[in-house]
Amino acid sequence: MDFLENYEPLLKAFWYIALPVSIFFGLQTIMTFIGLSGGETDVDMDADGNDTGDMPFEIFTLRNLINFLLGFSWTGISLYNKFENKTVLIIISVLVGVAFVAVFFFLIKQILKLSEDNSFKIENTINKTADVYLTIPESKSGKGKVQISVNGSFHELDAMTLSTEKISSGAVIKVIAVENNILIVEKL
Repeated sequence: MDFLENYEPLLKAFWYIALPVSIFFGLQTIMTFIGLSGGETDVDMDADGNDTGDMPFEIFTLRNLINFLLGFSWTGISLYNKFENKTVLIIISVLVGVAFVAVFFFLIKQILKLSEDNSFKIENTINKTADVYLTIPESKSGKGKVQISVNGSFHELDAMTLSTEKISSGAVIKVIAVENNILIVEKL
């Protein structure tokens, strides 16, 4: 750290922030890629991908502090000789630090959009069309079967109809309700 002895106090402060933060960021990045960080993203989401708090992300976290300090310190170092007014330099450095945190939020939000829940929920069949596989008896007097596509995968499910006519195999139906895991359908 001998190279810092001849620098002005503000530039020294930027370097004293930048060096340890950069090392910590490098270690944090390496640990994330090799799987030692526990997969923590500092984002509170529930199982459906919805935010659990008032804000979509926690603002005051170690990761966000590191991102802010990286942007702040390296901007201060990079632009130190470009600005005579050091107050303007500090303001610009703070804005870049905030921008680093905002970019991190944006990237995490985009990554979370990539995760998709394709688990089958029978409620997702309502208002969908399907093909009758086994004849469906009239007036809920018995069960038939339909083949229906939900989220790109086919399912064979039990079905009943309220209609006074049976629905023959091969007919196209629409699901109007679900009762006790049995589809209630009508002929199209």
